[in-house]
Amino acid sequence: MSEVLTAPLVVEFPFTRSLGPVQSAFLTGLRERCVLGVRATDGRVVVPPVEYDPVTADEIRDLVEVGTSGTVTTWAWNPSPRRGQPLAAPFAWVLVRLDGADTALLHALDAPGPEAVRTGMRVRIRWAAERTGAITDIACFEPAEGDRTVHQPIPHSGEFDDPLTGITTPARLDYTYSPGRAQSRYLQALADHRTIGERCPSCRKVYVPPRGACPTCGVATGTQVEVGPGGTVTTYCIVNIKARNLDIEVPYVYAHIALDGADLALHARIGGIPYDQVRMGLRVEPVWTDGARYPDHYRPTGEPDADYDSYKELI
Repeated sequence: MSEVLTAPLVVEFPFTRSLGPVQSAFLTGLRERCVLGVRATDGRVVVPPVEYDPVTADEIRDLVEVGTSGTVTTWAWNPSPRRGQPLAAPFAWVLVRLDGADTALLHALDAPGPEAVRTGMRVRIRWAAERTGAITDIACFEPAEGDRTVHQPIPHSGEFDDPLTGITTPARLDYTYSPGRAQSRYLQALADHRTIGERCPSCRKVYVPPRGACPTCGVATGTQVEVGPGGTVTTYCIVNIKARNLDIEVPYVYAHIALDGADLALHARIGGIPYDQVRMGLRVEPVWTDGARYPDHYRPTGEPDADYDSYKELI
């Protein structure tokens, strides 16, 4: 039986955005241990605040301060916290309607077990020791059964010293990828410095990387065909932004490369040539580093450029 391949993969995109007056006031307020909501056109107090009325879509900026204690409206127990979640030990996700608010805020509740959580219980904010102007300035909620104080919403100007004007939100997905039979054979061949594709029995096109089925005809592609190793740059882009955890100096070039004998271009980095000398039709070959399972990059072969008509259908 062939080796079953798996690999941990991460998709990460830190999103940077500017803040309008409402979100700026809300996040800056958290830094100062102050929770702000906004009054909608029907008089309801919305927490977290929004910039436009959820019913009428009118712009709203009537900020009010609400309490730091509230009531659990619903909850779910999280027995196995994941990386990046508010607490490392098991906790409850809760929707909390803070005193003075008419909507609920989602956050974590630090509780010893699910038997200690119930709808209607009183809770209060546990503030983070260090606050920067983010929802994580609320470290979590904690039980506050003896707290029966009712906090009425108080008008607030939304003005603070050194207000936040922007935030960076890290979006990340961790998962384990396991390729199918076709791609496993492709990856195992790469480890032997060979590139294989699969031929469609109907249209006769060779697909690299193989997909196990022809995307045009919809039939299985079981016949393996070795292609390359050389190929032709069909199109490319110049990368000017350095990616996190990628030790490649910018600018560099990523290109679509039509390997000899293939009917589908794959993408790879171009090296061994200044970025501004990469061009359509450039003939390239793979470069492996010691112990690598796949080519590190492609470099020019020194051959004359390919004629446009020979690769135009693969652009």
